[in-house]
Amino acid sequence: MTVKQLSMPDLVDACVQLDIGHVGLWREPVRAYGLEATAKLVRDAGLTVTTLCRGGFLTAIDPAERAGALADNRRAIDEAATLGTDTLVLVSGGLPPGSKDLRGARERIADALAELGPYAERHGVRLAIEPLHPMYAADRCVVSTLTQALDLAERFPAHQVGVTVDTYHLWWDDQAPPQIARAGAAGRIHIFQLADWTTPLPEGVLDGRGQIGDGSIDMREWKGYVEAAGYTGPIEVELFNEGLWARDGREVLAETARRFVRHVIA
Repeated sequence: MTVKQLSMPDLVDACVQLDIGHVGLWREPVRAYGLEATAKLVRDAGLTVTTLCRGGFLTAIDPAERAGALADNRRAIDEAATLGTDTLVLVSGGLPPGSKDLRGARERIADALAELGPYAERHGVRLAIEPLHPMYAADRCVVSTLTQALDLAERFPAHQVGVTVDTYHLWWDDQAPPQIARAGAAGRIHIFQLADWTTPLPEGVLDGRGQIGDGSIDMREWKGYVEAAGYTGPIEVELFNEGLWARDGREVLAETARRFVRHVIA
């Protein structure tokens, strides 16, 4: 998504040219290029798919809508397995129209996970609940903190359900570091994602994720948290940014790789 302006073949070629061996994929561009074609493309290039994004949106009350959401998530699990990734990221969903019941919405997520977790396990896929910043609670994700995500995940085996740690959504929460330790102790950190928080916020906020190093988040500090928790998996950079999307995608990808080394590794 960081370079969504690139076609799937161009993305894969750019990763190979820049010696980037892992890539996180989103369902929409995979579907546009073709699931089987994408799987073959990344496999032939020697790329590892770190995660597939996204499943979720599990808070519907209407029985037909709920059945549709569960069916779509089963398809997402199938797609993840075909692509060779063991992790499907979940954005849980917001409040249904007319509802103000946050607690009820979160319980419906748990009910859905009880159905989806065993299905995912049979396909070799883990579900990674992603808490989103509280500004998204009404319309996108009623799970706002790592504490809430872990309270849901811990109802299920760790090899079925864990969490996504995303700096953009969690950096403000002083309870996030101890919750990362909690997640790591239980083997529930399924993926670690980076994006910076830049101001002023754009209208709509969704596209406000800044390039690494341009904002308020200490990326090395957050890398230290997950490493101290025992996480040794891949680190994704996921940027929603209209300014970056308007530029040449290969240039953006190369810049992102340089920023990752400078602000995260070096």
